[in-house]
Amino acid sequence: MLRVLLHLLIMLSRGLTKETLLVQTTQGPVVGYKEPGDDVFEFHGIPYATAPTGENKYKPPLPAPIWSKPFHAIKKNISCLQMKNYLITIPDEVQTEDCLVANVYVPDTSEENLPVFVHIHGGAYIFGNGDFLKGKNLIRRRAMIIVNFNYRLGPHGFLCLGTPDVPGNAGMKDQVALLRWVQNNIASFGGNPDDVTISGFSSSSAAVELLTLSPITIGLFNKAILESGASVAAFSTQINPVKNAEYYANLLNFNSGDVSSLEEFYKSVPNDVLYSVDVYNATDTIFFFSPCVERDLGQEIFLDDSPVNILKNGKQNKLPMLFGFTEMDGLFRIPLFDTWKDRMNEKFSDFLPGDLHFKDEMEREEVAQKVKQFYFGKQAVSEETIFRYIDYFTDTVFAYPTLRSVRLQVESGNENIYLYRFDFVDKTASPVPYTCVRGADHCAQTLAVMDGVISSLAEASTPQPLNEESLSRDYKKMKDIMRFLWATFITTSKPVPEDSSLPKWPPTQANGGPYMRLDKSLKLRGPLIQQRVLFWDDIYDKYYNYPSPPSHKNCKRKIPFHSNKKF
Repeated sequence: MLRVLLHLLIMLSRGLTKETLLVQTTQGPVVGYKEPGDDVFEFHGIPYATAPTGENKYKPPLPAPIWSKPFHAIKKNISCLQMKNYLITIPDEVQTEDCLVANVYVPDTSEENLPVFVHIHGGAYIFGNGDFLKGKNLIRRRAMIIVNFNYRLGPHGFLCLGTPDVPGNAGMKDQVALLRWVQNNIASFGGNPDDVTISGFSSSSAAVELLTLSPITIGLFNKAILESGASVAAFSTQINPVKNAEYYANLLNFNSGDVSSLEEFYKSVPNDVLYSVDVYNATDTIFFFSPCVERDLGQEIFLDDSPVNILKNGKQNKLPMLFGFTEMDGLFRIPLFDTWKDRMNEKFSDFLPGDLHFKDEMEREEVAQKVKQFYFGKQAVSEETIFRYIDYFTDTVFAYPTLRSVRLQVESGNENIYLYRFDFVDKTASPVPYTCVRGADHCAQTLAVMDGVISSLAEASTPQPLNEESLSRDYKKMKDIMRFLWATFITTSKPVPEDSSLPKWPPTQANGGPYMRLDKSLKLRGPLIQQRVLFWDDIYDKYYNYPSPPSHKNCKRKIPFHSNKKF
């Protein structure tokens, strides 16, 4: 009795009087908690791997720690070090290098072998954390285990020099480590390691497809949901990793001599300086730090060829996919409209996607005028053409890469891709500036499925807890439909059951049709934005610049390590 009382006092002192669930993991016992009146146990901050530090900080993750006493999984809002951005500020966030943690959500049920849903956070590979969006209401729709987690971002996650100490793709190797952790541990939480669906939004949607292209992920998952992002997008894979590293170092006032001095700089620069630059506003939508094609250094390689080549050669893991984007994904660039519209009129070529290559400046300007004519005609980029501005960024960043990837997937033998466009917009949403029209914002489909702190990415800069009871009747209904479709896919590999009253949803073909239009009512249509796709097909067939591994061939002469910035 004395021991029981002592344990109760300790629990009270820690604020741990909630109902608990003890799980035995390969690392040791873990305790999760359930809020009073809730029906889901939550485990927060479980280390699934260890991030190397010091001179080794760009290397692949190390094994997770082990323990013998119960690990109380209660620490929330841990984040990896990340870049500045204008979109999201996470309340009570704690940024640290020791950030490779997972959060697990378990329904209060005696069922076992539940399907597992691994949700990867987005954020341009440079910001975000696993805690930002949750899926407890998805669990209530259909019993499943949900896992979200952190992975290294920015330079720590995606600096790619092709050297033994900086091979590249550390952040993607973190994601692989998490999926391996799931394989080894999820059965203890009640999940089925042979029934794992991975999902992501924006950059993490591209990451999800990259995971299906990697030779080291076979057997770690068997379904994928992709929301507004594809592996062939310009932002997804670095075209020239060493050049990117040099350019970013220049922003930090360091002029590199060769790869060795560049590596020494990145190893020694303080973290507060390393993450001090805003790289989210690049006009060509290149964020400097993203996955790369790796050099063969005798280490485990995440990505051994460009995504386009892997897909063309049919070397991807061909599995069921729920793949799509929103009607106005390009709204994510609306905060920059007033700044960018004049710059686009002055030099539109600055806004061409960063994965296009031209033989000279004249050819670049000719293509830029062709693109500007296609979207804006003879009109200027202005308040009157703001929807064409939105279409341009919808297409170049999200829609065209998605449909290009879908075509390559289908042509190489993946016959189980369910294509969608999310068109629903709630009447309470803010209209597009200078208009009275509302549109489905970037990753609106993600926010319709998941629980979170916002109802629109337009509100993300000042996130507040979202009370779903306060939502409009239409938005509640849309959330219910979306959770049904996503949960059905997670559990059956198809978004619509055979006996459903919803429209039949067959897999798509290489031409982008049929696709399901997701709105208040579901409508099967297709092909999707075909004229715009054919326009970009012609350009990419002529000017696409394939991502390549880090090259050391044309390095500058070696000069002593130096910087004209005092740290």
